[in-house]
Amino acid sequence: MYARAVESVRLEFKKTYSEPTLEQIIHTICAFANDFHNLNGGYIVIGVEEKNGLAILPPVGLETKNIDKIQKKIRGNCKRIAPEYSPIFSPEIYQGKQILIIWVPASDIRPHHAPIKLQKGKQERAYYVRIGSETVEAKDDMLTQLMQMTAKVPFDDRRNLTASPDALSPALVRHFLSNINSDLVAPNVDIPAIDLYRKLRITYKVNGHEVPKNIALLFFANDPEDFFPGARIEIVQFGDDAGGDLIEEKIFRGPIHTQLSQVLDYLNAFNTTLIKKIPNQVKAQKVVAFPDEAIKEAIINAVYHRSYDGNPEPIKVYLYPNRIAIINYPGPVAGLKITHFKQGYALPEVPYRNRRIGEFLKELKLAEARGTGIPKIHRKMKENGSPAPLFEFDESSRTYFKVTLPAHPQYIIIHALRESGHLWAVGERQAALLNLEQAAKNVPKSGVLKAQLIEYKGYLGNLTAAKQLFTTVEKDSTITDRHLPFIAIAKIFLDHNHTNRASEILANIPHPTRNDDLMELAVLNKRLEKALRDG
Repeated sequence: MYARAVESVRLEFKKTYSEPTLEQIIHTICAFANDFHNLNGGYIVIGVEEKNGLAILPPVGLETKNIDKIQKKIRGNCKRIAPEYSPIFSPEIYQGKQILIIWVPASDIRPHHAPIKLQKGKQERAYYVRIGSETVEAKDDMLTQLMQMTAKVPFDDRRNLTASPDALSPALVRHFLSNINSDLVAPNVDIPAIDLYRKLRITYKVNGHEVPKNIALLFFANDPEDFFPGARIEIVQFGDDAGGDLIEEKIFRGPIHTQLSQVLDYLNAFNTTLIKKIPNQVKAQKVVAFPDEAIKEAIINAVYHRSYDGNPEPIKVYLYPNRIAIINYPGPVAGLKITHFKQGYALPEVPYRNRRIGEFLKELKLAEARGTGIPKIHRKMKENGSPAPLFEFDESSRTYFKVTLPAHPQYIIIHALRESGHLWAVGERQAALLNLEQAAKNVPKSGVLKAQLIEYKGYLGNLTAAKQLFTTVEKDSTITDRHLPFIAIAKIFLDHNHTNRASEILANIPHPTRNDDLMELAVLNKRLEKALRDG
């Protein structure tokens, strides 16, 4: 009722039943059956008033109505839909009131058309589709698109004639139903496995015997790769930005929602939380290397929108020191352009590649409403202070789709300092320098990285390079932690007995805000005083 497990665009509420509403109901059944956007149909709820597409509760109910008579009337008029279509009726008691729910799954034999008027003698007919939360007549380009969808069932909802229900795990099905709090596995309810499959509409009878649909094998086979090569997720962690130094590789297999949960847990453990004290503020700033919700939406997007139809490529997740890249194959469906993925743009309503995967993920509360994932990635990256996400695909051939989440600048800095410190400690001085220089390219305004580079260059005796780098700092007032390069170069000048230059630097240093930096500055001033006395 609250559109938590079913998107609001898949719900139609009717306050009551009457002959005028019967016509609307038949048109909406026709529209849901046509499933123009591949959302797997929808539900009509009679006895509940609505406002702006949402239910007004408690329900009005159908107390004075004959539920059996209503069902018979609607079912009889469904025979006037062509090709003939029969929805599923479910009388329910909700909050003490009698209501009628009509479940209209997407049709395997679309498109359907229905009479414009139900009166006898009226011959005009039309094709109906759902646009947002409204039922409208399909005309012009919309009608052409609907015609092109004739008998085209999304791959995840097709029957798999090469498999049998024996490939499905009843335990996995029951676990799924338990996770979504289904009454089908309530205590003291014992429904045979094959009947559970039928109620979930994950099997289909062909020539007298049952066969599983692809959605069943993706969610409830122990290893979907037995049927769909590439139905796995690979994570590769690289030690450098170029991707040459491989640190770890992990492969996740099994039911696709299980893969999804395991990958999210792995990436959450990999993530780093950073706490930064803000001057003159009691509360510290808390940021993460990569926002968890942005990662989640990007991975879910890959699982939901990739193709499982003969595509052997797995979903690939590449972890770099400065970014995460998620790649799935192929690219987006026709109708989506690269500009649609920019911040502030709305994704157009185009048919989804997989209708049942999205439905099941939403039941598990892993996916949200249609079209919210990309805006949420943008929003969460911005809220974290991270650079904007990048979306990439080849618009002409649409062979891949890539999402890049840049790391928070503070994480890049900390990671670079840690890695360079290790390299320096084991004697790989040039590698330490190169690592810092690469990080400085990614975060060009970091005074922390510039200070460490100045210190390393000075230690190696390359005073000219240290001076040149410091000159760029002097000319750029936008560098963060700008006092640190001043402290670093002042140390070098004192170490080389250039007391006059050190004095100039310390006289013009931006005022530090942290206590440890103030202490270090005090020590340098003491060194300078001693050097001037001794000189």
